Amino acid sequence: MNRAYSKVKRSLNLFQHIQKRTKAHDINVFINGKAVTVPSYFTVLQALQRENVTTPTFCYHERLSIAGNCRMCLVEIEGNWKPQIACATPVSKDIKIRTNSEMALMAQESVLEFLLVDHPLDCPICDQGGECDLQDLTMRFGNDRTRFTDIHFLGKRAVENKNLSPLIRAEMTRCIHCTRCIRFASQVCGMEVLGTTGRGGEMLVGTYVDKMFFSELSGNIIDLCPVGALTAIPYMFKARPWEVKKTNSIDVTDATGTNIVLNHRFDRVLRVLPRENNEVNQEWLSDKGRWAIDSLEMQRLVTPMCRKDGCLFPLEWDTALKMASRLIKCTTPNKIMAIAGSHCSVETLVVAKDFLNILGSENTFVERCVSYSTSGSDLRTAYSLNVNMKDIATADKILLVGTNPRFEAPILNAWIRQAYVFNECDIYVIGPECEYNYHVNYLGKDMSALSKAREALKNAKKPLIFVGVSQLGAGYSGGMMSALTRLASSLNSAPDWGILNIVTLEASFAGALEAGWKTGALPALTQYNPTLVISLGADDIFYDWCPPPECTVIYIGFQGDRGSENSSLILPGSAYTESGGIFLNMECRSQHALPAVTPPGKARHDWKIIRALAECSGVCLFYNDLNSLCCRLGQVSPNFTHLDKYQSKLFSELISPMIDSSGSTSGSLDVKMKTIKDYFCSDVFTYNSTTMIKAQKAVNDFTSTSKYVAI
Repeated sequence: MNRAYSKVKRSLNLFQHIQKRTKAHDINVFINGKAVTVPSYFTVLQALQRENVTTPTFCYHERLSIAGNCRMCLVEIEGNWKPQIACATPVSKDIKIRTNSEMALMAQESVLEFLLVDHPLDCPICDQGGECDLQDLTMRFGNDRTRFTDIHFLGKRAVENKNLSPLIRAEMTRCIHCTRCIRFASQVCGMEVLGTTGRGGEMLVGTYVDKMFFSELSGNIIDLCPVGALTAIPYMFKARPWEVKKTNSIDVTDATGTNIVLNHRFDRVLRVLPRENNEVNQEWLSDKGRWAIDSLEMQRLVTPMCRKDGCLFPLEWDTALKMASRLIKCTTPNKIMAIAGSHCSVETLVVAKDFLNILGSENTFVERCVSYSTSGSDLRTAYSLNVNMKDIATADKILLVGTNPRFEAPILNAWIRQAYVFNECDIYVIGPECEYNYHVNYLGKDMSALSKAREALKNAKKPLIFVGVSQLGAGYSGGMMSALTRLASSLNSAPDWGILNIVTLEASFAGALEAGWKTGALPALTQYNPTLVISLGADDIFYDWCPPPECTVIYIGFQGDRGSENSSLILPGSAYTESGGIFLNMECRSQHALPAVTPPGKARHDWKIIRALAECSGVCLFYNDLNSLCCRLGQVSPNFTHLDKYQSKLFSELISPMIDSSGSTSGSLDVKMKTIKDYFCSDVFTYNSTTMIKAQKAVNDFTSTSKYVAI
């Protein structure tokens, strides 16, 4: 979307933001005869919502621009001869608003009648049944009978269905033209794909030309649709809303810590929905977090196994634990190493580190390598975001160094795009050319482009620099971070404004470093040459390292992949939907996920497996239940028990003297996920998702045609 079009599409929500800055004052209004005081920049609908007056809406959404085309929020305003739409009517002094008058109620009832005249009444087979706004509002504000007959009408309108993607089913006959999907695609996703053609009864919502809606946030239009026009294909015909149980959880497919709700029935997770959190994900959810859930049913490890003569044989738990403890007792402590995967909870990380520390080993590593600082992982500011995620929307200049947040952290990218659209933020990029959903200025793709960044960020009041964590393990990371640190210190900004930020990828990364784990498992394997490796769901490391014959691998995880293929003993663990736990996002914000279902077969919670393994090895960990473990978490770091609060990072000034700039000062920056083709199947977890594989295949087939144009 170009800059001029962005200005046109701004909503009254932006107008509200501007009015707050211009000393807006309160005015008196009357709502159903009651005098109230509201800010002068409010619309009538905002005033009604503030006073908890129920007002029906279809097209209005607080995070999208105001369209005012559904006419469902009609209210009576004294002095007007006809009802007015509340969403687009600003308040004025002493305005008298009535929502319960005969005029308002009749207007709302008539709008519903017009909608139902052409709406197919296929509620029994519609996946939206039970969650349909049209159903709910008809029951509350509609008539109990209809004037629709085949004598006076020629039949209901029928529209050809659209093929938007293999993830979204479009039954456009049900569409009521609220245009929420169009505004979301344009304003949040930054893709001019959806639109309308025709007028009146001939109006159609679609793509006009034969295009498909491929975006990292495309699934959110399903949540926005107030009727069943847009539904999820993977969830089609699986369950009704009243049949499922809901459990609050955290998305682990990236490091943004998106709040989600797990819908499960009969001990099976059927659907993932976003949960509103205004400081983290607002109410959006990435497509990986929404649809990669079927990966939890693929290649699951359900029983302990040991390898003999190249084959895996099932075991009972007592036998498997005795074998594992025998291996541990027979190994020198400094030759034992633990490697954490990307989905480990804080509980698992703390218990595993306590176990190895008591044995006498300090060899606890994560797969990701961060080698630019001699301080390692001692300071949070060295490996996390140093600004509250919601404050990103107020930035005026942003520099992206070796990262594409659109695919690496879609929720973080939504905040960046919000700064671009509403705050006219200038965005600069050092790295390869990628698909962004906002205009960027390329400074170069190698280290020499850092010299141009100083001029680009000059005179910025709230600048931000985002560095991809994948760049911090390269040989040039020290020189790069040294230059970026000097750049950040030369910019004029508030003392509490963290300019330099690290964009991490793994959900367990921040929690592991907070618990005292070290980075760089691959170099550590070469340095320490361990004879016993305990893999906590770590699979990626085995794509780059093959265990030598004298090294034994114990795998504790929930999915059989490269890690289990190279292991001698497998202890089946639990996924995040089954064990829950605490996860730290890229802000180092602690959030708690609740368990939704039980582990399959003989699988157990990861931290309980390690606790049992410690007991068999003669090691006392002094905690044996979740309550005592939580006390231990508070001892390790108070941040683990200070849930859902952003904490400002301290000692940021100490990073600069600790940067190791002795390495190379030149190099070309690369990004793993450059286009949408690289997004859907980018790690071990999504490789095992049939839904993500179908999406990637559809993208590849579509982009191979001449119709595709990169957004």
